[in-house]
Amino acid sequence: MSPHPTVRPVLVPLIVACALFMENMDSTVVATALPAIARSIGEDPLRLNLAITGYLLSLGIFIPLSGWLADRFGARTVFCSAIIVFMLGSIACALSNSLVTLILARMLQGMGGAMMVPVGRLVILRTIPKSELVNAMALLTVPALLGPVFGPPVGGFIATYSSWHWIFIINVPIGILGITLAWRFIDNVREERETRFDGVGFAMVSMGLASTMFAFENIGRGILSTATIAVMLIGGLSFLTAYIRYAGRHPSPILDLKLLRISTYNATVTGGFLFRMGIGALPFLTPMMLQLGFGLTPFASGMITFAGAAGAILMKFTAGPILRRFGFRPILIANTVICAGFMASYGLFGPQTPHLVIIATLLVGGFFRSLQFTSLNTLAYSDIDQHIMSRATTLSSVGQQLSLSFGVGLGALALHTTLELSGKTSLGADDFAPAYFFIAAVSLLSLLFFLPLKTDAGNSVSGHHADGDASDTEKP
Repeated sequence: MSPHPTVRPVLVPLIVACALFMENMDSTVVATALPAIARSIGEDPLRLNLAITGYLLSLGIFIPLSGWLADRFGARTVFCSAIIVFMLGSIACALSNSLVTLILARMLQGMGGAMMVPVGRLVILRTIPKSELVNAMALLTVPALLGPVFGPPVGGFIATYSSWHWIFIINVPIGILGITLAWRFIDNVREERETRFDGVGFAMVSMGLASTMFAFENIGRGILSTATIAVMLIGGLSFLTAYIRYAGRHPSPILDLKLLRISTYNATVTGGFLFRMGIGALPFLTPMMLQLGFGLTPFASGMITFAGAAGAILMKFTAGPILRRFGFRPILIANTVICAGFMASYGLFGPQTPHLVIIATLLVGGFFRSLQFTSLNTLAYSDIDQHIMSRATTLSSVGQQLSLSFGVGLGALALHTTLELSGKTSLGADDFAPAYFFIAAVSLLSLLFFLPLKTDAGNSVSGHHADGDASDTEKP
């Protein structure tokens, strides 16, 4: 049974949001409970961020399959199957008793998440008219952002007063609800492809991403030798470089890089990559600072960090009117500076900073970051034709997850560098400021891609009316 056309713009985003809620809540719960998990299995909290990176690594490897699978088997079939895999990975995480088993279980979760989120977004893009896309994207992420709202306090409460294993079990009932609603109300939409699966390209991209991300994550950790890291980094970059040349000759590559010829899509993918690198470090840095630097319990830390997600939810109700009033380009440029400023301000927090000040700053910062994400996620598809939509969501999702993985690595690398330069052996409250300043500077680099946008970029989806003719955006 499919939803009636009049309720489709509301019902379908809410159903897909069940998956986003589950994934986002899982990520924030794990980040908040990381120090407690580390103590339980006898590991350094900094090394345990490999559990986060392992998940993101798995996403980066398997997301390239999502668009092809959705076209081949249908979006609903792949979406529901992905939720099942994610739930199995969650159960495996709950049963883990070592760093290795936890990383492997998180990678299984990542396999599910690799299909779950991009295919869910594809359902939205193929169901909702572009004129309603801003509101649909905002509606999609409202329930999903409840995950980060509830995640920190729930994760902190469980880690403080119960066993951390339960933080993964809560994904099971959410997943069952998502599968039930999706199977009943979402059409099994697909786009027939005439070409076969690009196995060679998939192998090149997977090996390139896995090797590069793993090498980057281990720089400065002392786990792998410098020579090993150098070999992995060179090998990974060589695979990715070879794929760029290969994709230019292949009629239907697993990742269609020709999409980057579309100016709006290129700006949101490449500029968004840099912006998300900075944002990706926040869920790792902030709970660590509050717990290891300020001495707060996981529960107290979670009750503070949830403010960022609460601010993000408030923005979802105003994103549409703001974009209609100002347009995409001014918002992306001004908001990049504002968001970077808030990220840098977190480095000024100290143990004596009143908690209300920290909460207020996180709340307002989350408000502006949410506007940036809504703008990026909507503008990316403003000039994409329906027949290549699955390829666009696949490439965009790869870039998003890769940037988040790099962000976690950047945050950890900045902390390790600070410890090395100071000669300390453990993190203190003053050691987090350089990391926040660094990731803020990285996010600012995204301006290089937002500034060249046309003044009327994305007006067809934002509803903004500017002077001049319509954009002459190139098509691939």
